[in-house]
Amino acid sequence: MSFPLVRMRRLRRSPALRRLVAETTLSPSDFVYPLFVVEGSGVVEEVPSMPGVNRYSIDTLGEECRRVQELGIPAVILFGIPEEKDALGHGAYDPQGIIPRAVKAAKKAAPGLVVICDVCMCEYTDHGHCGVLDGRYVHNDATLELLAKAAVAYARAGCDMVAPSDMMDGRVLEIREALDEAGFENLPIMSYAAKYCSAFYGPFRDAAESAPSFGDRRQYQMDPANALEALRECELDIAEGADIIMVKPALPYLDIITRVRQEFDLPVAAYNVSGEYAMIKAAAAQGWLDHDRVMMESLLSIKRAGADMILTYFAKDAARLLREEA
Repeated sequence: MSFPLVRMRRLRRSPALRRLVAETTLSPSDFVYPLFVVEGSGVVEEVPSMPGVNRYSIDTLGEECRRVQELGIPAVILFGIPEEKDALGHGAYDPQGIIPRAVKAAKKAAPGLVVICDVCMCEYTDHGHCGVLDGRYVHNDATLELLAKAAVAYARAGCDMVAPSDMMDGRVLEIREALDEAGFENLPIMSYAAKYCSAFYGPFRDAAESAPSFGDRRQYQMDPANALEALRECELDIAEGADIIMVKPALPYLDIITRVRQEFDLPVAAYNVSGEYAMIKAAAAQGWLDHDRVMMESLLSIKRAGADMILTYFAKDAARLLREEA
């Protein structure tokens, strides 16, 4: 059949009709909100390159977690910035380090909130790379033990999930075995399975003070040119025990999200990263874009591509807007 019997515009005539036939919907329950935690007291410090995103000290973190939970956002992911850094990133796996203490504060303030801990070395090493150095090379196998120690420390502090983001080969299995041996066989792992070496991470590195002191991370993060490799990465992490697989970044890699969703039946996460956030904020501040519409269109595109959950700095803004529209 063709025009005039078929008129595609019939179901676009009103907001109610459009909602009725929408193929993809967004909810605050789709979001995970990233939080940066620093030492000190009374700290609520905006990240200059990420307007609206703050660093929190542990004593102010709890109130922010309560606000997140009240907006209907089910989860946060914590990134720690220690007071001191060293070559082996001891702060990452110190049982009294910043993240174990932050986990306890978050769980006390918002008991129903899912608290996820990023597992990586870059925020804790004085060289800014994601593992142990052998000269100027990041040594894969020497890093695994430290990542596993960090995951166990966070589990003992009471976190609900760990999320290794380092991109070392074999780290999911190492973490899974360490968690199981420590009695945390029911603690899930969300693997940054397809994490690309992307220029979109710049503002995050300002926030987490984690820029590498030399070179870049191309020797362990994925080449943006590759798609089939992402499927292999996901397949390997699933075989090692990952419960959720993630694609990072999101917007420049929507095709990867779709391919991963089509290939695997695990929950798929996507990280709407700092550069994606900062671009929209900067353009909106200049009056070049409608902030709310572009924000929601971007998040909707990530969900439409196949993501079951979205890690995003827009989580609070988007949740407020969805609440107003409900």
